Amino acid sequence: MLAQLSVSAFMVALTVFIHGSGIYALGRFLRIEAREEAAEHVHPMSLRGIGVTLALVLGLIALHGVEIWLYAFVFLALNAMPTLGDAIYFSTITYSTTGYDDEGFAEAWRMVAAIEGVNGVVLLGWSTAFFVTVVARMGRTR
Repeated sequence: MLAQLSVSAFMVALTVFIHGSGIYALGRFLRIEAREEAAEHVHPMSLRGIGVTLALVLGLIALHGVEIWLYAFVFLALNAMPTLGDAIYFSTITYSTTGYDDEGFAEAWRMVAAIEGVNGVVLLGWSTAFFVTVVARMGRTR
């Protein structure tokens, strides 16, 4: 149990650091873009405004993808899953809390998968809050 909790704690800390760094970078990108849009009087529904929103969404999805893949690599390293494809699929459904089943997953490491689900909920919520805040600000400033 101590090994499972240690791996889980490390992964939570790592993914929170990655996610926080990514959110910070996206925020900086948005602040720079907002200054340029204000200077050029760009409408939020212009092609550029839509492109920025799309870039934000893709950036958030990329962050979650990196975190999901990291868990998948951990599952492979622990021999908890047999193949990279299985590990990525399992990690994705666990992170998103879809969680169909854990058949084929090594029983000794199931706690890591359970904590990945909690970690995923928190990080997905963080992304949602960030996105909603950005979109609300876009509506107020234009």
